[in-house]
Amino acid sequence: MTADAVPSPSTPRTRSAPDRLLSVLGAFDLEHPALCLTDISRRAGLSLSTAHRLVAALTEWGALERDDSGLYHVGLRLWELAALAPRGLALRQIALPYLEDLYEATHENVQLAVQDGPEVVYTEWLSGRSAVGVHIRVGARWPLHATGVGLALLAHSEAEFQEEYCAGPLASFTPYTVTEPALLRRMLAEVRRTGVAVSSRQVTADALSVAAPVRGPGGSVVAAVSVVVPQAAAQVPVLAPAVRLAARGISRGLGWQPEKET
Repeated sequence: MTADAVPSPSTPRTRSAPDRLLSVLGAFDLEHPALCLTDISRRAGLSLSTAHRLVAALTEWGALERDDSGLYHVGLRLWELAALAPRGLALRQIALPYLEDLYEATHENVQLAVQDGPEVVYTEWLSGRSAVGVHIRVGARWPLHATGVGLALLAHSEAEFQEEYCAGPLASFTPYTVTEPALLRRMLAEVRRTGVAVSSRQVTADALSVAAPVRGPGGSVVAAVSVVVPQAAAQVPVLAPAVRLAARGISRGLGWQPEKET
């Protein structure tokens, strides 16, 4: 459902209680961080009375908060729950010293991300004052093929998922975004061969990202770390070892042992 869509006539009349509750939370997104009750009702596809009842329950529990103007926002109670996710706060706490080292070595944008289906989700971001501008924030999502961290994660995902993803459709953001399945497959093979992913001008025409996979205790890839630099001044051979070192340090912090690498 798009940002301002309403349920289609084919939407089932009967929806379960959990589905209705989740639809209220799903009404909020980056473009709509604050909503009035009417907007929540419309975006969630619920009657105003049902939305009112669910919003009241969520507000009482702390999942939503209401400001002085009457608008609702996502509440801190959800942040507390999200912090318990193993790919959330715990990962960030282990990774942060290595991300800071990578930032000190480059003074460029440094990012940590995890995979969620066909998208990459950013869980940490360190930005330099004079670093290249990026369309990133903690919690932001981008298609896997368009970013360095996404390529690093996609290259180490299940073969069946890779093939399905590469078959497209592949969203384009600049003239340089890779949208050809055959080329994307070759890029993923190169990521596995070299241990780093390079995404050049795929999201913005002035930026290049170098990323490396982060492994968990069993050797599987659970996250990716990257540095984003101005494309015109990018020195991939210099950046790649630093990014790999950061990824290796985070992996060790998570319990990965080199001899168990897959």
